[in-house]
Amino acid sequence: PILYSYFRSSCSWRVRIALALKGISYDLVPVNLIKDGGQQFSAEFKALNPMQQVPALKIDGITLSQSLAIIHYLEETRPIPRLLPQDLKKRAQVRMIADHIVSGIQPLQNLSILKQIGEKKTEWAQNCIASGFQALEQILQHTAGQYCVGDEVSMADLCLAPQVANAERFKVDMGPYPTITRINKALLELEAFKVSHPSRQPDTPAELRA
Repeated sequence: PILYSYFRSSCSWRVRIALALKGISYDLVPVNLIKDGGQQFSAEFKALNPMQQVPALKIDGITLSQSLAIIHYLEETRPIPRLLPQDLKKRAQVRMIADHIVSGIQPLQNLSILKQIGEKKTEWAQNCIASGFQALEQILQHTAGQYCVGDEVSMADLCLAPQVANAERFKVDMGPYPTITRINKALLELEAFKVSHPSRQPDTPAELRA
């Protein structure tokens, strides 16, 4: 497999966690979203992913984009360890939380949006994340065990940790979100989350390395 990734991309990090959890080795091709006006806009990368976004994953003779689509494919073709609970109600909760982050928070504070917002981009990102986290905190109070849904790492957790990293980067006050904070702390102690962390990627700038 070949993963096209950017060290700081939360969408790329979700996929890196899934690959690490499932023990799938891969080659990483960095796509710098800022350098050269954004390497994702090159003709070469546009041919690979017409949306001009990371991640993209070449695997099993196909090229996939969109982090959740990639993770679902990995789950269906390499089901151990599972990232979706067997219990159908818990499975629905996992998908709900993942969608809450992937559709309801992350796109609103994505690089392409922030470029258009201009000088108030930090304030914008803070507001978008805080609004989403207020709802997410309430949801997790009903679903969480050690992790987002019960005591098994799931697709929801793969979305949570990268979004908390975004929140910290934009200096969001995490005080009002004790459940999110607790789960994130537990996740960052897991090896798959450590090796896939933005501070430990081949394209991580020296000053940001762990």
